[in-house]
Amino acid sequence: MTKYTRLFITFLLAAIAFGAKAQSTATTSSPYSKYGLGDITPGYLPQNIGMGGISTAINKINFYNNINPLNPASYGAINLTTIDVGIYSNIVNLSQAGQKASDANFRLSHVAFAVPITKRSAISFGLLPYSEMGYNYKQTLSRGYTGKGVDTNATNYVYNGDGGLSKAYFGYGFGIGKHFLIGGNVSYIFGNLQQFSSTEIPSLYGTLNSRVEQSNAIGGANFDYGAQYSFDFGDQSDKHLVLGYSASAKSSINSTNTYIVSQYSIDANGVANTAADSVISIVGGKTKIQLPQVNHFGISFQNDGHFIIGADYSIGHWSAFTVSGANAGFQDSKTLNVGGEFTPNINALHNYFARVDYRLGFIYDQSYLNISNTNINRTALTFGLGLPLSPNLTTFYKINFSAELGQRGTTANGLVKENYVNLHLSFVLNDKWFQRYKFE
Repeated sequence: MTKYTRLFITFLLAAIAFGAKAQSTATTSSPYSKYGLGDITPGYLPQNIGMGGISTAINKINFYNNINPLNPASYGAINLTTIDVGIYSNIVNLSQAGQKASDANFRLSHVAFAVPITKRSAISFGLLPYSEMGYNYKQTLSRGYTGKGVDTNATNYVYNGDGGLSKAYFGYGFGIGKHFLIGGNVSYIFGNLQQFSSTEIPSLYGTLNSRVEQSNAIGGANFDYGAQYSFDFGDQSDKHLVLGYSASAKSSINSTNTYIVSQYSIDANGVANTAADSVISIVGGKTKIQLPQVNHFGISFQNDGHFIIGADYSIGHWSAFTVSGANAGFQDSKTLNVGGEFTPNINALHNYFARVDYRLGFIYDQSYLNISNTNINRTALTFGLGLPLSPNLTTFYKINFSAELGQRGTTANGLVKENYVNLHLSFVLNDKWFQRYKFE
């Protein structure tokens, strides 16, 4: 037990240190993250991602206590202190009209805790990513050639953005009777988003170029709630059909804005000099951002210790997303998650690979973006492994690994297609803490 506890603590501290460093810069490389609040992160943990992201009707996974913030009703099934901490890596290849680029990013994905309060209730708290923004691209407009083939009037339009939002949550879930679970989260969404757009004429030395900087410091409360109902089958009640529903409620969060327009020159080496002056500087403007309601519906069937299969369907009412009372022009999002897990023999003593959880899934997402009359859709195949470590009488460990291989967007209508690989790794601890021992 001691060596695994030390391993867990080391992993936790390393993940927090590296993750904190990574979150100070862009953690995604997608031109589609420039819209709205950036790329919205669904909130799945690695064990769920490996199964295609099914979460709404999931609580325990093959006897292991599982923290599932997407449906806080699941906390009512937790009967051991549970800690789940993970890291995330993204590799993306971008293509547009014959041009290609690639990038990779790394960050802390989550830190989540759950503590049972009674036999049928538990609290959970932690830190999750909510959105991420990171892009950098340039468009060049030619205006005619002079001299020896040099376009002295070519204009570069440079766009880049950086930042992200995090979600700190506290939740409680409990059971009513044997089959019904209900719960809720109170969350605080916070972070900073920065976006820059520059107009440059690099061939005209000494020309003053212009840059527009928009920064948003965002913070506000959000609420999640959910319910699960299970039907038991079999003489030992080891087979369960679970129906689930959860939602992220419509809510209003605050944004403090900075808007600066500055002028600057570019030296002979093509490096931008310090801004010569600020044409416009507006600091501290207050606005309201209206987050939409997002509904999740799920069904799963589990044979304890053998397999899980399930499906989720989610609808996000992003057509109601507003900034300062103005509609952002998004469409409603629709997501389908399908997947499952298979464990050959959870009780095998001499065959480790028979105790491993093997996961597979599929995701189809019609995002809230419609650009140039084209829906920006995402499809992905996921797979994962649940790797158990040697337990003792009261302590259980598992390493969860998952990979998501997907594609988003299209090269049609001058758009960008993304081929990506997302890798997730987490360490889960189940243990009996805070219990009172009796001596005779």
